[in-house]
Amino acid sequence: MAWIWTFEDAEGNPVEAPDNSHSNQGDAESWVGLEWRNMVAKGASVAILAEDDRVEYRMDLGPAQDS
Repeated sequence: MAWIWTFEDAEGNPVEAPDNSHSNQGDAESWVGLEWRNMVAKGASVAILAEDDRVEYRMDLGPAQDS
């Protein structure tokens, strides 16, 4: 089983990401912790973590909102 991040821009279009196949969720989350700023610089606004074909979660990469 592989854990892989994909990325989308604000309109839902794919943003090209480096190859990032991970053997477990923890390794995948560590990787995105290092790479998310680079992906935002490429235009990504959403990160999507999937295990094979199942989406685990989607994560907004935008700035935090003040309440």
